Amino acid sequence: MLGATALPIGPARDWGAAYAQGKNKKKSEKAAEKKGGAPKDAQNAERAPFTVADQNAAVIPGIPDARVWGDSESDFARILPQAQGPWLAISGGGSDGAYGAGVLTGWSAAGNRPEFAVVTGASIGSLIAPYAFLGPKYDEAIRKNFTTIAAADIFEDRVTRDSLFDSWPLKRVIEQQVTPKLLAEIAAEHARGRRLFVATTNLDAGRRTLWNMGAIASRGDEKALKLFRDVLLASCSIPGFFSPVAIEVEANGKKFEELHSDGTITAPFFVMPEGMLSAKASTRPPLNQLYVLVNSKLGPEFDETGRSVAGVLGRSIAVALTSALRAEVMLISVAAQRQGIGLHIAHVDPSFNVISRGPFDGKYMQALYEFGFAAGKKGTAFEDALPDLSMRGSTGSNSAQ
Repeated sequence: MLGATALPIGPARDWGAAYAQGKNKKKSEKAAEKKGGAPKDAQNAERAPFTVADQNAAVIPGIPDARVWGDSESDFARILPQAQGPWLAISGGGSDGAYGAGVLTGWSAAGNRPEFAVVTGASIGSLIAPYAFLGPKYDEAIRKNFTTIAAADIFEDRVTRDSLFDSWPLKRVIEQQVTPKLLAEIAAEHARGRRLFVATTNLDAGRRTLWNMGAIASRGDEKALKLFRDVLLASCSIPGFFSPVAIEVEANGKKFEELHSDGTITAPFFVMPEGMLSAKASTRPPLNQLYVLVNSKLGPEFDETGRSVAGVLGRSIAVALTSALRAEVMLISVAAQRQGIGLHIAHVDPSFNVISRGPFDGKYMQALYEFGFAAGKKGTAFEDALPDLSMRGSTGSNSAQ
């Protein structure tokens, strides 16, 4: 499973160039139809109106434990795992997800990668998470996904009603790789008490939604398969760049559609609701060891911003989310120390300086995957101390000059 995300979404100049070099709309629509793209009338459909009361009561019909509010302690407490073991949280990071993929497969090669009681993912992390959850037997699939990807597998340079690019290619990739067999394996692990969570942002509510993917998989029918795929696509839908995903819910006797977008809008990675991290938390999850896999560098990087809609928007989102990432890392570090949780953080080391020459540049991703693999195999990927979060930044960027 591969996808585009927003932490960071890539060098701003790359996305600006992709937007500026787009083909005319008529030609793009013909290409999309030929390749099996989404029907255009679906993008223009109006949603049925609903109220705040409807939103607060909304559920997924037939799957009562499909999701909870990701900022609610009481909601999260209801779906905590029965299994014991370390937790793994995987961040967003766009094409930098190649790093996390490399770390996981290198960790397997070292022979000491644990089985996680909980795996969570946001944005690109949501696409890595199912494979991380199911274990090393899917390492080859992870490697292929992050070393054979191209921009054409993620998006088409066509403006839609609510986005600068059309993400129908990513939707197709997810449909091909999220199979009934994959869902059955996830459902089996869910029955053992383990949990797989994916974060999206409910744009209507303005809140984080946490999807209980094992509960969805346990439903085992076509509806569950579609919902599982839709959640992954939604978690990767960069605001402004990719369209949000409409997910049907039911409340107060009527059905309506919520709009869900990139999970990193509300948090760069998810461990637990923020209220559980405070000293006054009434509920403590069964967590002793936490691994956070950050698909990004932690320091700000210089990158001359392109003067285009996509360039400015992309750079702004990247800066905002990198800042949010640093704040989240500090918050988790303080809470872990207070609660006696062993915290281990992996992130892209500043020494990695391979140049990216465009969105989802194959050579760049191959190099980053190998960099992560080496660190995972050597056992140097995860740090037990808080990383250096000074604001010095870098003297250059990983974008082409």
